[in-house]
Amino acid sequence: MTRHELREHIFLLVFRLEFYSYEDMPGQVQMYIEDMEEPADEADSEYIQKKSADIFLRLKEIDEIIDKNADKWKSDRMGKVELAVLRLAVYEILFDEDIPGKVAIDEAVELAKKYGQDSSGSFVNGVLAKVI
Repeated sequence: MTRHELREHIFLLVFRLEFYSYEDMPGQVQMYIEDMEEPADEADSEYIQKKSADIFLRLKEIDEIIDKNADKWKSDRMGKVELAVLRLAVYEILFDEDIPGKVAIDEAVELAKKYGQDSSGSFVNGVLAKVI
């Protein structure tokens, strides 16, 4: 699986945080991996589980960073897609040393365009530019 595909799967799991409790997420991750159209190999499955779990653990800190950098917006008022994309990207920028910030931003903007509204890409780009 490519890094882009792995990132998209992690985004979809982070998106589920809006619908399930933190305590439900380990089961949601397992169910998601089992139900993938193209099954993940062991390494990809482990990568998805580790990254999503790390994001879930740092969620409060990530949301505070988003709130600090999103002018006139708070994370609890943002669209669910934009918030999930921002959570993933902020994690990658600040806590994942394997991913360059520019790559995290580019990938986040692409996810926002694919899953969000017309203005989602520019909104995400603006917030992440301030985070960097």
